[in-house]
Amino acid sequence: MKRMKIVGLCVVLLAPLAAAVPARAAAPMPSANPDPTEPLKLQSGLHLTDIQVHDPWILVDKATHTYFLYTSASAPMTVEHRGGTLMYKSPDLITWQGPYTVFVCPDGSWADPPQRAWAPEVHLYKGRYYLFTTLHNPDRPIPKRNLDTPRKLFMRSTIIAVADSPEGPFKMMKLDAPITPENFTVLDGTLFVEKGRPWMVYAHEWGQKGDGTMEALPLKDDLSAADGPPIHLFKASDAPWINERAVPDTRLANYVTDGPELFRTKTGQLLMLWSSYESMPGNYESYVETVARSKSGELKGPWVQLPPLVRNDSGHGMLFHSFDGKLLLVVLQPFQDSRSKIYEVEDMGNRLRIVKYRADLSGPPLGPQKGRVRN
Repeated sequence: MKRMKIVGLCVVLLAPLAAAVPARAAAPMPSANPDPTEPLKLQSGLHLTDIQVHDPWILVDKATHTYFLYTSASAPMTVEHRGGTLMYKSPDLITWQGPYTVFVCPDGSWADPPQRAWAPEVHLYKGRYYLFTTLHNPDRPIPKRNLDTPRKLFMRSTIIAVADSPEGPFKMMKLDAPITPENFTVLDGTLFVEKGRPWMVYAHEWGQKGDGTMEALPLKDDLSAADGPPIHLFKASDAPWINERAVPDTRLANYVTDGPELFRTKTGQLLMLWSSYESMPGNYESYVETVARSKSGELKGPWVQLPPLVRNDSGHGMLFHSFDGKLLLVVLQPFQDSRSKIYEVEDMGNRLRIVKYRADLSGPPLGPQKGRVRN
């Protein structure tokens, strides 16, 4: 069976100061130096090929006719020397300015400020902007099952921070403990509102589960805390394409769930974008952007797994509509030294179809990527 593991998702978290701080300038990460020793500096006229990102998220702000791109930062990239969230902005998806620091992990929270935050995303909800990003604390270990991995488990959860502007500053809402259960290792939480009720949909990490799962936690109306127990949605090995490419060996099978995002189609169908890994020739495995569909049209499912949307070591994608009405998908590619790659997508009602790769926005397409070595 296939053994899957998450690779270097940049484990140095971001952290905001105890008080919210205004957005500050920083600058793109050269691929040769992804962890600079000094804070990044503001630059203009950037293209997506210039900006190293992990888990890109693009917010379309109609009020200012601006696209906001969010990504994570390690502690040395910020003036505060804390992990945090960086933001770039663009009027047209072609030229970008940034980065600006919009969040750093505050003192006095359950998280460890020097650690890098993962997977930031920003949602407009009831007139305010909410940042979801995953924080960690290696000093608060969590007992693990006897899984075939040297990976240590410690407190990890997606937090929620709030601001009055997409440019921040974002202030962490719940400081004393994670919103998700404290003994769960949780990542990549996203916001979904169903029938007026907000939920955090997140990945329950393979390192704790073996077979990673997607779960959903009901939230209070103001997103300040949980409003009930989580529910199970599906597990990674439910995807037929994962099993089709599984490689028999003697190791315990580990299956990854990453990067959920919910999307309501033009016919009312409910889809979930998510990512995992598939086996490749030569003892490699490659990141994949895939999709699932709810049979009931509701969050509770049951969920049917559809074929992958984008392969070639690509994933952790999200959908957005451009100002000219196009439905676009942004993914990271390749997993290491990643950049934002944008595809034009068609909403087929019960599924999504890739129309074309947008080289005008993303730069020349990459050749075949073999992924990472299975270790």
